[in-house]
Amino acid sequence: MDSENPLGRFLRARRELVRPEDVDIPPAGRRRVAGLRREEVALLAGVSTDYYIRLEQGRERHPSAQVVEALARALVLEEDAVAHLHRLARPAPGRRRRP
Repeated sequence: MDSENPLGRFLRARRELVRPEDVDIPPAGRRRVAGLRREEVALLAGVSTDYYIRLEQGRERHPSAQVVEALARALVLEEDAVAHLHRLARPAPGRRRRP
């Protein structure tokens, strides 16, 4: 991920901090990644795995407020981290996406 993707960097960093047992995911043997897998975050947040991967990779940068809240719950974020996630997901003022 490059420096132009602060949302993706934040999501990945927070995903790596959450242990499966923190969100009632039973241990299933040896894990290749620290924290949750992308698929697990997507499932907990109620979004598709593909959509979550696009967010982490920066191919999707502005999720809805509902998706941000769902991701915050899935990643067990505290209030200040939730506010930061909302700021990262919000488009910069004065910049509009073209249809």
